[in-house]
Amino acid sequence: MKTFRPLFLFTALILFVGLACGLSGGGSDTPVQPQQEQPQNNPPPQQEEPQSPPSNEEPSGSAFFTEEFDQDPNWAYFLTSGLDKEEYINIEFSDSLMTFDIQETGIYAYYMFEDYSYEDVRIDIRAENRGKNNNNVSLICRFSDEGWYEFSTEGGGLWYLYAVTINEDKEAVYNRIDNGGAASLKQGKEVNEYGMLCEDNEITMFVNGKELKTRVEDDYAFREGWVGFNISSLNVFPIILEVDWFQVSEP
Repeated sequence: MKTFRPLFLFTALILFVGLACGLSGGGSDTPVQPQQEQPQNNPPPQQEEPQSPPSNEEPSGSAFFTEEFDQDPNWAYFLTSGLDKEEYINIEFSDSLMTFDIQETGIYAYYMFEDYSYEDVRIDIRAENRGKNNNNVSLICRFSDEGWYEFSTEGGGLWYLYAVTINEDKEAVYNRIDNGGAASLKQGKEVNEYGMLCEDNEITMFVNGKELKTRVEDDYAFREGWVGFNISSLNVFPIILEVDWFQVSEP
């Protein structure tokens, strides 16, 4: 079992631009995501063949790889919300799983691969829900001191695309730029695969091999940065998510 101490967001961003980055544990103008609501438009997802299991066997020290969490890869870890609730989150690595056990609401925990800065990239994750259903599984691309893009899927079947910026107080501000419904998401205690393709000024989102939408994004225009993922508790607990693998691949 391994328990982490929280790392403030602004520290992680400073570390990105030159200082050594260490592992620790774990908007609106406060570090809280906007209240999620029913989308205005829920176009049916386009049908696509389900994604096959990851085939890239390179270790996470390479630019493109599949991390299967046989042990702790020691990536950068921090919270953007719930900094005063570190005692309620535990993360452990066992049986080739990275398990998030969150026993309080309003905790947003990030795990970021900081060895490479990517422009165009595809990222995918496979996770199983073992706790309450109202959680968030998010994928992140182009994370830098300017901000990042975040594709967030809520356990009830809604998805959101955020451009996250940093305010003067070094807090994350979650600017929602798109949202909709994910009919392909399996709700409850199920296994799901999530994908995010960041290529040029387009962001494409997937759930279980089904394309949800491609969004052209020119307003924030983040160019490059780290990739990673986020597991969050919203308004219920416990949130228990077992991450089976995380894959970074060429677009």
